[in-house]
Amino acid sequence: MNRLEGRIAIITGGASGIGKATAQKFLAEGARVAIWDIDAKRGADLLASWSQYTDRLRFYQVNTTDLAAVEAAANAVNQDFGGIHILINNAGITRDATLKKMSAEQWEQVIAVNLTGVFNCTKAVYPFLETAGWGRVISAASVVGLYGNFGQTNYVATKAAVIGMTKVWAREFGRRGITANAVAPGFIHTEMMDAIPENVLAGMREKTPMQRLGTPEEVANVYVFLASEEAAFVNGATISVDGGLTI
Repeated sequence: MNRLEGRIAIITGGASGIGKATAQKFLAEGARVAIWDIDAKRGADLLASWSQYTDRLRFYQVNTTDLAAVEAAANAVNQDFGGIHILINNAGITRDATLKKMSAEQWEQVIAVNLTGVFNCTKAVYPFLETAGWGRVISAASVVGLYGNFGQTNYVATKAAVIGMTKVWAREFGRRGITANAVAPGFIHTEMMDAIPENVLAGMREKTPMQRLGTPEEVANVYVFLASEEAAFVNGATISVDGGLTI
C-alpha cells in the first residue's frame, strides 16, 4: 500500500522478533529503514537475506544504553538517509525473578535497556523529527505494564514507565507535528518462546480469549498504522495487542 512512502524510520532491536517483523512491514510499505541492534551477526544475516532492499535498508550496531553511541547513530542515519521521521523504541530484555530473589544487577540491566535506552533514543532522535516538522515516536510497552505480572518487578516497572513517558511526550511533541504512542503486546510467539515448555505455552493460550498466541507480524501491523497518516490524530495512546487477554 506504500503507506510509509518517503518516510525514514529507525527500529531499535530490529534484527529479531517483533522488531524484525516491523522492519519487514515498514520496507513493504515503502519506508527507508535503519535497524539498530546490538547483535551485529543478526544484522549482517538480515541484510544478506533482504538484499532486494539494499537501497532502503541500513544496519547499525548500537548499544541503546550509551547515549553518546545513540547520538552518533542518529547522526549517521541522518547523514545516510537525509533525515529521520519515525522512531520505533522496540529493543528490550527480561531478567525475571521474584523481588526476594532479584539481584541489583538484574534490576539495573532491565532498567538500562528498557527505560534508559528508550529515553536515550528518543532524546537523540527528537531534534531530527522537530527539524522535519513531522514525526512518530512509538514505544514498546506491554500488557504487564498496565496490570503487573508475578516475578517481573524490573520489567513491569520499565513498561509502566514507558507508558507514562509516552503521555508526557504526547503533550510536549504534539505542537511540533509529532505524535507519541505506545503498543502493549500480550503473549506473542517470538523465537524467545521456543525454549518455554509446552505446558506453559498452553497456559498462555488458555488465558487469551482467542485461544492462541499473537504473531510478531500482528504487532508490526499496529506499528505501521501508528506510523502512517491514518493515525495522524492518535496521540498519547497505549494500544493493547493481546487477543483480549486484559479484558
